[in-house]
Amino acid sequence: MTVGTTVTPDIAAWPPLDEDKRAPGRQLLDWAADGAGSRLCLVRGAEGSGKSALLAWLLAGTVGRPGLVVHATVPSEGLTTETFAWELGRQLGYGPLSPGRMLDQVAADERPLLLLVPDLHRAGAGPADLPSAAPETLVAELLEPLLTLPHLRAAVEVGTSGLLAAEGVEAVEVVDLGARDGEGAEPAPYAELVAAVPRTADGRPDWAQAPDTVLRRVLDAALRTDGPYDQGGAVLSLLADPGFLVHGSATALTAVLADERVPVPGRLREVWRRAAPELTAYHTDSAERAALLHAAAVDTDPDLTEYLRPLAGQHWWSAVWARRALPVNALALVPGVARGLLAADPTGRLRTYDVESGTALDASGATASPSSVGASDAAAAPAVHPASVRPRSLAPRDARSALLLDRSDALLPLVTEDDPTTAFALERIAEYHGSAALAGEESLVTALGSGGTRSPYAVVGDRGGTVHVWSLGEYQDVPRSHRVHEQPVTAVTCVDTTDGLTLTFSAGADGSVRLWEVSAEPMPVPVQERPYRTTGLAAADTPAGPVLAVAWSDGEVHLWHVFTGRVRVLPWLRDCDSLALTPEGVLVVGDTAGLSTVRLRLDVLWER
Repeated sequence: MTVGTTVTPDIAAWPPLDEDKRAPGRQLLDWAADGAGSRLCLVRGAEGSGKSALLAWLLAGTVGRPGLVVHATVPSEGLTTETFAWELGRQLGYGPLSPGRMLDQVAADERPLLLLVPDLHRAGAGPADLPSAAPETLVAELLEPLLTLPHLRAAVEVGTSGLLAAEGVEAVEVVDLGARDGEGAEPAPYAELVAAVPRTADGRPDWAQAPDTVLRRVLDAALRTDGPYDQGGAVLSLLADPGFLVHGSATALTAVLADERVPVPGRLREVWRRAAPELTAYHTDSAERAALLHAAAVDTDPDLTEYLRPLAGQHWWSAVWARRALPVNALALVPGVARGLLAADPTGRLRTYDVESGTALDASGATASPSSVGASDAAAAPAVHPASVRPRSLAPRDARSALLLDRSDALLPLVTEDDPTTAFALERIAEYHGSAALAGEESLVTALGSGGTRSPYAVVGDRGGTVHVWSLGEYQDVPRSHRVHEQPVTAVTCVDTTDGLTLTFSAGADGSVRLWEVSAEPMPVPVQERPYRTTGLAAADTPAGPVLAVAWSDGEVHLWHVFTGRVRVLPWLRDCDSLALTPEGVLVVGDTAGLSTVRLRLDVLWER
């Protein structure tokens, strides 16, 4: 469906409707199919009249059916402007974005978009005296601006409220389902909801066994009971219970913790803020929610970290360590240094760490003394390089030398003065690509990666879509090269396997990820293709076989079992700028907010 065009769907192909719902169903379907008509449809009616069911009916009929596409359905009960924007962003493929960034992204989206918004009249969460508790705030801050965009249409359930009335909105379709009995029931009190929660053997609430209704509503009931600011009240008792943090309503918790007046234990507000965009997605697995919250707490709230560690450890991934104050532009494992990890920050400073513990290492791979890990971190760097260099990618040869891709798109050797042989080899690689770039813009270097546990490699990608593989363990006059992409290469990595294969992975600007075994032809089709930019690649030969990690611009990190094609999506907490992966299954994630590590349980990683 496109804006300005009309399709004629067959209502008989939709699920059957009760007799009293056929007329409003026909009206809603005709509105959705009429791309040239009004851009807003209000679904009105009293409690129990079937408004949400009618929107669900429309959505169900479009599944697997060409011609009419619903791009996002955002049930709004308990959502604020922020949590609504996060969910809409996830469904539209942008990832969770702030309301402002969401509006910009939708405005730039070239697709004609059709949205369904059930339960708008039940939107809002948090303390009643704040604007976020009222659905009118969501309307004013996000929905009305969205509805000014000519390529966006929405069917919105508003109950009997006056939300999104015709004022300021051009022609509006109204589907009115009338009244039903039973509207206006009083919400259950806090004591009644808590009494419905089973208890553990020592008398604590067992939130894992609590009814869904309780989990969704108990925090709101606590707010009504004694107010949000009572140091010893119901709200604080819930916030101080890690079991409730894992199982309770993530959207309700997000709204309450956004109020700085609410007292919280430890550094919960900071931890929750870090995890909230992902926690508010539909994660029904308590171990996964625990893993997300635990990952946010590491290096911030020691008590919460330790409480959540056992439950998070049951999941197929769990955080190991983090360095929040260390912005990272580039990462690479260091050949020849057991568990060595080389990281570059935005200023160009290089540091080496133990990948298992996060401990700083000196240039030999030994633990750095406190005196050597100060402001300069000179002992932790593999070598000295000009202060003007700002590496955006790294390919280490060993602990003392590496090839760097600078922000100026130049390849630069990093070597010590007492190693002329290595200097000659790395300078040859830099000279080769520098000369090629002068001869033609298609040879300008756009990506640099590394790999190889048995012999170090540097992998170079260029603007023309060609991937070049250099051995750093022995001198090469020319690389092994192949044009793998039709567009510029954005990320590269490689891995050598126990059976003698050298597998090279590359990502193109068109969102394709390609595989090339360097002694043969590249695979004829991408191993993956998505409408997003790849922000990082890493590969390792693990006991489970070769594994490829791919980070995408929508915030997803995909873990591929290379030989079987099985994939698992890691729900990470923020955008990822760089990746490294050890053969033992430790995944390192770097970005401008810090450095984090995750241990993957390779034995169960691809089980469902």
